[in-house]
Amino acid sequence: MADNARAKKLADLIREVVAQKLQRGVKDPRLGTHVTITDTRVTGDLREATVFYTVYGDDEDRASAAAGLESAKGVLRSAVGRAAGTKFTPTLTFVADALPENAKTIEDLLDKARASDAQVREVSSGAQYAGEADPYKKPGEEDDEDAAAE
Repeated sequence: MADNARAKKLADLIREVVAQKLQRGVKDPRLGTHVTITDTRVTGDLREATVFYTVYGDDEDRASAAAGLESAKGVLRSAVGRAAGTKFTPTLTFVADALPENAKTIEDLLDKARASDAQVREVSSGAQYAGEADPYKKPGEEDDEDAAAE
């Protein structure tokens, strides 16, 4: 089993080689300039690599890019094998990165929270306290109230 540093170096190399090959070497029109390699992870035994990618476009573009990556998997793996010079070239698995969708969801939630905060601020701007301005009793005041009640 390889150490984590070697797996990390191989993952970085795979990310660079796949990105360069997609940009210059693969002539599939489905891939074009729409695909961005975001991350790569390699298992501890260096046998399997997961390549995360994003696609600029709509769902149809994402589906066609996924099909293009599947068809170019052999070419990309052989390019990785030449660049890595390892005994065994890891198998490549392409996974669409959910980062852009997650970021959009978080942005939408933050916008809702900002709108809610603004609404609460607007409603509370002219509000008055339900009781006194300072509802807490002071140590000296408690004795005065007890003496007045007797």
